[in-house]
Amino acid sequence: MQYPEIIQLPKIKDPRGNLSFFENNIHIPFAIARTYWIYDVPGGEKRGGHAYKTLHEFIIALSGSFDVVLHNGKEEIKFTLNRSYYGLYVPPMYWRSIENFSTNSLALIAANQLYNEDEYLREFDDFKHLKNG
Repeated sequence: MQYPEIIQLPKIKDPRGNLSFFENNIHIPFAIARTYWIYDVPGGEKRGGHAYKTLHEFIIALSGSFDVVLHNGKEEIKFTLNRSYYGLYVPPMYWRSIENFSTNSLALIAANQLYNEDEYLREFDDFKHLKNG
């Protein structure tokens, strides 16, 4: 997969409460090396504001809602995540920002690599130069 894509996850309906899940290389196109979550984001704040050189991510709104704004170096696209059985696959070399968090929202992110500061592109101009040549 080379482009961002919303992936619908399995949803097991049950009167006692629904259940959803994802598995390596089955529901998402990579094996998970790291997971992290973002929560208690103050109103009006944004997270992200960077790109990864080779890292793949899968982002889910486990609770509440938020927008994931992606930029490919030429244009911007926004995805609203607000269901725990949908996730956004983000391939490498997309500038990302997460914003517009609802109260008590919880973002879960699965990545295919361990944390590595050298993987980050933190300046948008550097990202655009690398992406567009």
